[in-house]
Amino acid sequence: MAGIYVHIPFCRHKCSYCDFTSFPDKVEYAEAYMACVYREMKMRGEELKDYTFDTVYFGGGTPSYIPPKLILGAMNRIRECFNLTKDAEITLELNPGTIAEGKVKTYLQAGINRFSIGLQTAIDEQLADLGRIHNARDYVYATKLLRGQNFSTDIMLGLKNQTKADIQKTVELATACGSSHISMYALTVEDGTPIYTDYLNGELPDSDEVADMYEYGRKLLEEKGYKRYEISNFAKDGFESKHNLNYWKRGEYIGFGVSASSFMRGKRFTNTFDLDEYMKCVISGFYPAVTSEEVNENDAKFEFVMLALRTSKGLSLTEYERTFNKKLAEDFPVALKKSVQYLQLDGDNLKIKDEYLYVQNSILMSFMEEERDNA
Repeated sequence: MAGIYVHIPFCRHKCSYCDFTSFPDKVEYAEAYMACVYREMKMRGEELKDYTFDTVYFGGGTPSYIPPKLILGAMNRIRECFNLTKDAEITLELNPGTIAEGKVKTYLQAGINRFSIGLQTAIDEQLADLGRIHNARDYVYATKLLRGQNFSTDIMLGLKNQTKADIQKTVELATACGSSHISMYALTVEDGTPIYTDYLNGELPDSDEVADMYEYGRKLLEEKGYKRYEISNFAKDGFESKHNLNYWKRGEYIGFGVSASSFMRGKRFTNTFDLDEYMKCVISGFYPAVTSEEVNENDAKFEFVMLALRTSKGLSLTEYERTFNKKLAEDFPVALKKSVQYLQLDGDNLKIKDEYLYVQNSILMSFMEEERDNA
C-alpha cells in the first residue's frame, strides 16, 4: 500500500509562523493550477499502475480555501489514474475561517472521509497574534458542520503568553466538539517568518517550558481517552491517521503539486517550489521535480530507526532484520549502548520509554552519528 499527497498552496492570509509553500495573493490561479495537478496525475498514472493506494491527503496552504469543485475534480482524476482501495482514508485540511455547509456537501460527494482542522488554540488573542483568520467560535461552527464525520484537530504549543490554563481550555474545546484525533505539536520558529522577531526578543516560551506544556497536554488528552501513538499525535482507538502512519513506517508515497515530495522505488524527489515554474513544466509535458536522490542503504537504515522510534509502538526488531538482512545490534551497537537507559524492549519492539519520547531528538543523535560513521 502507498499514499497520495496533493498540495494546495493557496490561502487567504499567511500565518506569522508559516514556512510552507503557500501564496495568499494568488488564489485567482487556483483553477489553472489544479488543471496542472490533474495533468501531473495523468502523467504519473501509467508508471504507477502496479501500485494500490490506501490514503489520500490534501494539504496546504488551505485546501478549504479554493472552490470545492476543484477538490472533487482532483478525486475524480485520482480514481481515474490510480488504483484506490474502497476503504481508502481521504483527508482534507481545513481552516475554520474558510468552511461552509455547501463546501462540506461537495467534499463528502468527493469521498472525503476525514478532515483535519487547524484550531491551534482556543484563545482568540493568540490566534490573532499567529495571524490566523478564524476564532474559537469559527472552530465550533466548523465542527457542527462536520457532525458525524471523522475529524482531527491541530493544537499548537509554545505560543506567546500561552499558559497551562490556555492549553486546558484548548484541549477541552477540541475534545468536547468531537475530535477523534488530536495533533499537539510545538511551534517551530523559522528564520524569515514574522514570528521570528518574537523569538529573537525572547517573547516565546523556552524549550523547557514547552516540554512542561507538552507533558501537561499529554496527561489531559490521555485522561480523556486519547492514546499517544506518535510523539505529537493522539487518537481514540481506531482513529489513528493511516496516512501519517505510512510516513512513519517508511512507506511509499507520491506527491502532486508545487513543492510536493515523493518517495517511490527507493528514490526521493521533490517538485519545484516556484508556482510559475511548476505550471510551465507540467503544461510542457515535463515532470516538475527539481531534486531527486537515491536513498542508500545506510540512510535507509537510519530513516527506519528514526521514524519507528517516533512512535509509541517503537521499532520491530524482526522487521528491521527482514528489511536489511542484519540485526539492529549489528548496525548500531554504539548508539544502543549510549541510549540503553532511554530504551525498553516490549516483546519484539524496541521503543523509547514514555517519559523520554518528547525529547527523542537527543536520543536519535547517537544513531545518526553512527550511521555517518558507517557511511
